[in-house]
Amino acid sequence: MSFDAVAQQPKLLYLLQGVAAFAAVVSLILLALHRRPVRRRAAALILLAPALLLLTIGLLLPGLRTLALSFTGSGGETWVGLDNYAWMFTDPHARVALRNTLAWVVLVPLTSTAVGLLYAAAVARSRFRTFALSLVLTPMAISFVGAGIVWKFVYAYRPAEAEQIGLLNRLVVAFGGEPRQWLVDSPWNVLFLIVAMVWTQTGFAAVLLAAAIRAVPPELTEAARLDGASPGQVLRRITLPSIRPMLLVVLLAQAIGTFKAFDIVRTMTGGQFDTDVLAHAMYDQAFRYGETGRGAALAVLLFLLLTPFVAHQLRARRRTR
Repeated sequence: MSFDAVAQQPKLLYLLQGVAAFAAVVSLILLALHRRPVRRRAAALILLAPALLLLTIGLLLPGLRTLALSFTGSGGETWVGLDNYAWMFTDPHARVALRNTLAWVVLVPLTSTAVGLLYAAAVARSRFRTFALSLVLTPMAISFVGAGIVWKFVYAYRPAEAEQIGLLNRLVVAFGGEPRQWLVDSPWNVLFLIVAMVWTQTGFAAVLLAAAIRAVPPELTEAARLDGASPGQVLRRITLPSIRPMLLVVLLAQAIGTFKAFDIVRTMTGGQFDTDVLAHAMYDQAFRYGETGRGAALAVLLFLLLTPFVAHQLRARRRTR
């Protein structure tokens, strides 16, 4: 579909007006500070005012609007109280989305961090660590939609009499097995979707943890080896305690990103076959089924689930400084 500049002219005009107004406000603030010096704290508040205004307009007000919509019906006008929140915990499909989201949040960070840690420990002090880390980091260069398409081809199914185009079914047939519809059979299909997410996130964990491992004083590991410690004991007794703050940061960052998992589910299954998650169910309810109130309630629930992780990550970052 081509971009119609004439049809989009009102929106473009509003955008230009907003940019011009923001630039004018910033210019006036800088001019006022230049002509009349003020205290440092007051100057900081004045300089932060435009950013705070944008945050209020772009985040705070839409958040409050979403909260208000979560107490309304499908049209966003009829007040229904807590009915949408009751629906989330009584509707079978909504409960499946909640269960799957919790499974994603537990399995994706733990698996990707564990695999990334083992990989980082193996290559951190290697001569070829840059090349090795670039290999495992490559999937992060692919969007989640691209990763979903790649793994959808890996799990592709064709009848037994046809030639298999999916890598996994081709291997199964080569070893004498029967091809399976990996993305249809519940609950295992959720695990196959999680594999795609782990594939994209392991490189992130490996790169950060490799940097943390290289920061561990080599004298500690050398002393442990001289005392007869095995590589596994060195990893458990020396490396892990030394990189614990970075390990926690990686786990929290992975968990926060996993809560927002949408693209892989949308691309590979569309939320069918009991694979839905909260972020995808929120989109379906609000924009596909027209249930604005339910979609807003799912968004509020997602925010509430994310808040402890974000708060914990902020505290962890302050400790590492």
